[in-house]
Amino acid sequence: MSFCCGASMIGTKGTLKHMRTWIHHVPLLFCPVCHRVEVHYLVHSEYEMLAEYAHADGAAEVDFPEYIDNKKIDELFENCTNHEGEDPLQVITNQIDMSLDLLLIAKQLQDEEWEAQLKKRLNVLSDRKAKLLEKRAMR
Repeated sequence: MSFCCGASMIGTKGTLKHMRTWIHHVPLLFCPVCHRVEVHYLVHSEYEMLAEYAHADGAAEVDFPEYIDNKKIDELFENCTNHEGEDPLQVITNQIDMSLDLLLIAKQLQDEEWEAQLKKRLNVLSDRKAKLLEKRAMR
């Protein structure tokens, strides 16, 4: 499981551009709070090598799974608490629950800086949850 802003990151696949080469179906981790995206740490070195070779070959596009063991890709997201295909409202609700649990720990430890970070994250997540609920109500 990877964390960003203290929130657990969501496992997904996406397309990244390296110089002039588009690399499709790259395993990624996405932060629901700050929207940071990073290549999954278990395939980061493979991504870097593929990106450099594809660029050197002048390839405009490559498909990441063609160059890596499929078993490894399937195992990448096993430790993620949330995945892209899940209901967005459920993902946000899970993130809020985890943040509230962490807030209790921060208060017990009397870590004011961590408490402030968690409260900021909870505000962002609460706003996002309200927007999702508003969209559902409009449907």
